[in-house]
Amino acid sequence: MDLSTDTIHEVVARALREDVGAVDLTTLAAVPAEARAEAHVVFREAGVVCGLPVARAVFAAVDPALSWKATVGEGTRVEQGTIVATVAGPARGLLTGERVALNLLQRMSGIATMAARYVEAVAGTGARILDTRKTTPGLRALEKYAVRTGGAVNHRYGLYDGVMLKDNHLAILAAHGLGLAEAIGRARAAVGPMVRVEVEVESVEQAAAAAAAGADMILLDNMPPAQLRAAVAAVAGRARTEASGGITLETIRAVAESGVDYISVGALTHSARALDIGLDIAIGV
Repeated sequence: MDLSTDTIHEVVARALREDVGAVDLTTLAAVPAEARAEAHVVFREAGVVCGLPVARAVFAAVDPALSWKATVGEGTRVEQGTIVATVAGPARGLLTGERVALNLLQRMSGIATMAARYVEAVAGTGARILDTRKTTPGLRALEKYAVRTGGAVNHRYGLYDGVMLKDNHLAILAAHGLGLAEAIGRARAAVGPMVRVEVEVESVEQAAAAAAAGADMILLDNMPPAQLRAAVAAVAGRARTEASGGITLETIRAVAESGVDYISVGALTHSARALDIGLDIAIGV
């Protein structure tokens, strides 16, 4: 699923209001209205390019007279020093849009790059990498798009598109006399067969019980690889399995080799480092 034009425009408009406000004082005070320039968007470190349509939309919103030419495709892996786009036209607009365009491009490219590293780490195992809802408020659409650009898979988009019974849900239900099987049954009865029902478990026994109760997907929380293997065996193909909890690039291969179908990694969005990307003035035109 690509980013919608409406989503891009909404995020860009909000970001420009935040950064530019009523006026770019520095540019208006110092740069002649007739000045023109050309600039290159340069990756100052290697990574996966993500967010070019968003950066383009920033410059278009600031000044429609600015031209944008991408020199690589979205999702391309580039080396340090690669020029990924060129912006040209009125210098004032170029300078005013610079920071917002780079902030969004750096953030999205950082997420895509991290996602690609996790995908590479489990290559050949059959496990797929999932993101989580641990996203920057207001930027979820962009960040989940970046996850996909890096080759990973989106989990739930929000609370509205899937059932996921987590530990706190189960604790509250248990306080009202409802166990794991009852919780799954209530959820299934409420949403019907077309909505996926997932449940979080902490033991092999719970995993087996969740599978028997009809869960579609079972989140195996904070289990070491040996316990994951046992849980996968207990589920025996009756549901999809997802490993989660503190998984890093150093540990993910062993997790994947346990036989789980999915591995969710919150770090894809909550801890991805923005890539170093710059806008370098090439010439005055």
